[in-house]
Amino acid sequence: MLRSLQQAPRRLITASSFLRRPYASQASSPRLNTPIDYGTTPLLHHTKSSVSSALGLPKDSSSEKLNLYQAINAALRHSLKTSEKVLVFGEDVAFGGVFRCTMKLSDEFGSERIFNTPLTEQGIAGFAIGCAAEGMKPVAEIQFADYVYPAFDQLVNEAAKFRFRGEGNCGGLVVRMPCGGVGHGALYHSQSPESLFTHIPGLRVVFPRSPSQAKGLLISAILESNDPVIFMEPKILYRAAVEYVPTEAYTLPLDKAEILKPGRNVTVISYGQPLYLCSAAIAAIEKDIKGAEIELIDLRALYPWDRETVLKSVKKTGRAVVVHESMINAGVGAEVAATIQEGAFLRLEAPVARVAGWSTHPGLVYEKFNIPDVTSEFKMLQLDDPGDLR
Repeated sequence: MLRSLQQAPRRLITASSFLRRPYASQASSPRLNTPIDYGTTPLLHHTKSSVSSALGLPKDSSSEKLNLYQAINAALRHSLKTSEKVLVFGEDVAFGGVFRCTMKLSDEFGSERIFNTPLTEQGIAGFAIGCAAEGMKPVAEIQFADYVYPAFDQLVNEAAKFRFRGEGNCGGLVVRMPCGGVGHGALYHSQSPESLFTHIPGLRVVFPRSPSQAKGLLISAILESNDPVIFMEPKILYRAAVEYVPTEAYTLPLDKAEILKPGRNVTVISYGQPLYLCSAAIAAIEKDIKGAEIELIDLRALYPWDRETVLKSVKKTGRAVVVHESMINAGVGAEVAATIQEGAFLRLEAPVARVAGWSTHPGLVYEKFNIPDVTSEFKMLQLDDPGDLR
């Protein structure tokens, strides 16, 4: 029998859950690990009316249904029309790119502004930095985030340090890259290296969750940012996430988190595709446990990130779980957890928990077992006793 919520102890996450990463294989008739229904998830705008009421989106704009790659294409097209300084280049981008994000841009803007490069990530990044240093706004595409490592030296030792050396600025630089797993990408097409870039002062790291977010964030990155931007695109959402997106151009802040769902018992912090898993897990918890109210926050910007919004939420709920697909060691969740411990320690009712990928390389056959799923997040949030709520 449920104990009274008013008399319940302040304990939501069990102590044992911090000793391991919760793990669940998919049963033959799963209750939780069913495919995400992107057609009904509350994280996407399924009606035009929800667009006009969304935080940061234009209120009176017409809208159209777009998937993620189409929204990115729309952002690139607007940026190219707005400023002749914008260039788009990378491997195969003139043909539309592997994921079709640059489709038809070459026909519209010509081969001098939309062009293919040799297969050299270091060369792509170096050329982009030089263009930005000369006042251009280059948008360089790394075909897969897994191949950014040869360009890491250029981005860390040149792009990020340019202004610090007092030699000008390359703030017009945007580096786009598809990242994350799709279930069969294996070693070289499934990586999520975002935490490597969040260690570097001078770079911004942005990670959109949806088409409407991607459009506004990418336009901001290209046309408004004074810092080089690493723009991470969860490739599994390119076609899966479809929603109404304002047709007019708009920008979204590159340093603000968004509260997607308010709550009072625990704060869940995530970004990108795992937000959909979090939303499904939260719905299951709140269905199972009467009175549970869980807050969900999308970081959006991973560096610099919105500490104020996160700390304010955790001080209210007293509990926090950080979720991301990339491996757990030295991940974004570690920095968020440490900041919460430092800034909200006296308000915590339980240790900060992390749900993340295993610290191993993604294998082909077992890729889906390498990253969090709805069940692992459900277990981390689940109560010892349903009465363990304030």
